[in-house]
Amino acid sequence: MQIPLELKLEAAAKSPWMEDLIRRRVDKLERLCSDVIRCRVTIERPNEHADTGNPYRVQIDLTIPPGHEVVVGKEPREGGAKQELKTVVIGAFEAAERQVKEVVERRRRDVKTHAEPHAFVVRKFDGEGYGFLKTPDGREIYFHENAVMNHDYERLEVGTQVRFEEAMGEMGPQATTVRIVDKPGHRAAEGEAGAEAAAPPAGW
Repeated sequence: MQIPLELKLEAAAKSPWMEDLIRRRVDKLERLCSDVIRCRVTIERPNEHADTGNPYRVQIDLTIPPGHEVVVGKEPREGGAKQELKTVVIGAFEAAERQVKEVVERRRRDVKTHAEPHAFVVRKFDGEGYGFLKTPDGREIYFHENAVMNHDYERLEVGTQVRFEEAMGEMGPQATTVRIVDKPGHRAAEGEAGAEAAAPPAGW
């Protein structure tokens, strides 16, 4: 972590084994997400008179780039069976782990989406089932109709903007998993996957 672990523990909750438990669980969070910026763990007892249920408030705060905040809180619970503090802390960390996994998976999807380059259909040979894309930096890349997702090959026309992945074929670079972003005269609705537009290639 960029910032050392912050522990704020009620005096009654302080003990070597509790600190060791917390540090081990924080290490597990860092294994799930290696670039955690900050982690703060707070254990306090706002109700000094509670003698049943869980008298402690446990809170875990995590900061994960690029601006994700994971906050898990277990509030005091009066009445019912008395819970060991260890059980409450473990429950809080398990909830934090679930949230961290969701953040990591969301970031992976975002990176994959933005990593896919954009291009425009520059030539299309319907009788042959293939065509060429032109990227904003001027490169032309071959694509086959089987590489067009959702059976959208027939919807492609010169000027259609697409996202694609690139692979090396027998004849050189070729586009795979071609997805339509927008067509001439139609702009993807804001919020749609891939709605961001690329600049047309030079000389388009």
